[in-house]
Amino acid sequence: MDVLTQIRRPVEREMADFESLFGITLQHQNPILATALQHVLGRKGKLMRPLLVLLAARKFGQVNQAVLHAAVSLEMLHTASLVHDDVVDESGMRRGQSSVNAMMGNKAAVLVGDYLLSTSLKHAAMAGSLRVVEMIARLGQNLSDGELQQLSNIKSDEISEQQYFEVVRSKTASLFAVCAEVGALLSGASEEEISRMREFGTYVGICFQIRDDVFDYYADARVGKPTGNDMKEGKLTLPVVHAVLQPGAESWREIALKVRAGHATDEEIGALVEYTKQSGGIDYARSKMDECRSCALGLIGSDGDAAVCDALRLYVDFVLKRVS
Repeated sequence: MDVLTQIRRPVEREMADFESLFGITLQHQNPILATALQHVLGRKGKLMRPLLVLLAARKFGQVNQAVLHAAVSLEMLHTASLVHDDVVDESGMRRGQSSVNAMMGNKAAVLVGDYLLSTSLKHAAMAGSLRVVEMIARLGQNLSDGELQQLSNIKSDEISEQQYFEVVRSKTASLFAVCAEVGALLSGASEEEISRMREFGTYVGICFQIRDDVFDYYADARVGKPTGNDMKEGKLTLPVVHAVLQPGAESWREIALKVRAGHATDEEIGALVEYTKQSGGIDYARSKMDECRSCALGLIGSDGDAAVCDALRLYVDFVLKRVS
């Protein structure tokens, strides 16, 4: 039995209910929209975020219809953000498949993303909690804020870990945080438990993003992006940020600023990738993941369903060790 199957075991039936509701939600009579939605459904991935919603709910109670609608809402919001991100980044691939904008053009992709966003808000409302609607609406703001922070960084001469983590907390960690928080809330957890699960999700999300960053330094078709792709898009991730902030790395820092401004050549990007590896950037990123892992595991505790607690521990390690 693979690890993901073990993680899903305590909520296997509930995940089936989620996937059924999610699939129904992605059906439409408009042929253009139907084609795009089926394309999105076909690349749905491991469904790590809705899985976290369900596990957080089962830790403190039961998965009810409200939890399922919230999980659909969060996965829809996540999917909408990816569709829009691909347009912004002019990316032609997503998880090894053509992006919606590559398949249908930017205009259609933006409209598909808008449809997914509106559907997300509909299911947030169907969860029957104004607090959940507020959480998910605020999450949408944070995701957009993270993208805008990343764009504004292009014009900055500053390179710092603080700058990097601010973007990560808005763009990636906030989504995992709200998934865990909403699941706990809708299953009747206490305020302390809800806050603890939000913090847990935050650490998991940071691990998830750093792991994604490390992928960029190794060629692997399963990841769905070529080596150095982040740098080609002007993104400076944790490994290279750490590398260029080392004493004596001033010339590499200048190349990193060129990367972020979009002025670096392929040769410069390739050289910076190799320098990052050789100067300990990857090892440093992994050490940060280990720190976040320890914090996340410490927040699970022993309260609630024991099988779910075990699944949450496996979830954290799966995020750290995933290969795609």
